[in-house]
Amino acid sequence: MTLLQNAIDQIARGADELLKREELEARLAAGRPLRIKAGFDPTAPDLHLGHTVLLNKMRQFQDLGHQVIFLIGDFTGMIGDPTGKNVTRKPLTREDVAANARTYEAQVFKVLDRERTEVRFNSEWFGAMSAADMIRLAGQHTVARMLERDDFAKRYAAQQSIAIHEFLYPLVQGYDSVALRADVELGGTDQKFNLLMGRGLQEHHGQPPQIVLTMPLLEGLDGVNKMSKSLGNYIGIDEPAIDIVSKTMKIGDDLLWRWIELLSFDISLAEAATLRADVAAGALNPRDLKLRLARELAARFQGGAAAEQAIAGWQAVVRGEGDTSALELADVPVPPDGLRLPALLTAAGLTPSNSEANRKLKERSVRIDGEVVEDAQRVFGPGFEGVLQIGKRTFARVRLIAA
Repeated sequence: MTLLQNAIDQIARGADELLKREELEARLAAGRPLRIKAGFDPTAPDLHLGHTVLLNKMRQFQDLGHQVIFLIGDFTGMIGDPTGKNVTRKPLTREDVAANARTYEAQVFKVLDRERTEVRFNSEWFGAMSAADMIRLAGQHTVARMLERDDFAKRYAAQQSIAIHEFLYPLVQGYDSVALRADVELGGTDQKFNLLMGRGLQEHHGQPPQIVLTMPLLEGLDGVNKMSKSLGNYIGIDEPAIDIVSKTMKIGDDLLWRWIELLSFDISLAEAATLRADVAAGALNPRDLKLRLARELAARFQGGAAAEQAIAGWQAVVRGEGDTSALELADVPVPPDGLRLPALLTAAGLTPSNSEANRKLKERSVRIDGEVVEDAQRVFGPGFEGVLQIGKRTFARVRLIAA
């Protein structure tokens, strides 16, 4: 396999679409480092594994010698991205945008190579634009063309309101590619219209149009819906290593292969195919492969030592192999007179409510330090330390402190 073909294969790994592949091959063959752009609107301050699908692809480009542009849409964030929305999205204040942008910057270098990353803000060029400049930009596309976009078309057909400023969003995102002279733009499958807008605007400004690479939206822990904080099916990259490990171990066997393709750096597609055959033949337990992926993800975001500690803790609780003192100890504030067990399970984050905790107690699913506990009236006060567990894979080592 040639170096060029190897590069194309790495770039195409996990991609939904690679538009104008022949143009990408030509630019790679020219030997010039390419400018790879991906935009992030700072609408929420915390990144999860779903966000890292794009970051991982950016890192692959960096490893191939290219320059990545992590574009923070501080200007577009104040418009509000309408993509996938059936109502007008509330724009952020400048203060919201600035605070979230700072948090993004602090997190992305857990994946990206700082030396090959430009962090840019699109207020750099839009802040200097006059009203006349923006009107000229708006004049480069028609309302009819904007209504070709699926979410706009559905809202228009349903007689739901579409604010004029929402039509500006694809144009503004597209113009970012002009300002940055991007060779390639990455985005989720739901961003295809906006990415193609960038190609058109670059051609209008006499630039070679960018190659468009879309990545799928990662399914969350439920294996059905895309990973989302609002759905609670996510793993945050700033979560403790034990949470990354324990949550990864809960994913379904079918979802495992999707996560390997989109999230793993250590497992090549060729090895994944071999491993999948081994699982099908009964020669490999998918649990062991999940543990390998969990170790990789925990190490990437929390460091190797924390990952090994988390793996050891998980093994101790779930398999009964080793000492549970390897688990990270979390302090849980409780009143001086303590909490009854259902309230404690909820306070420790193991159940969403006291009623759910009571249900788990009745099912004999609750353990403390490995022993089944059923007494819902039992009170635990400051000074208690131990491992609380629900089922096989939901647990926490806690120390109760006075609130």
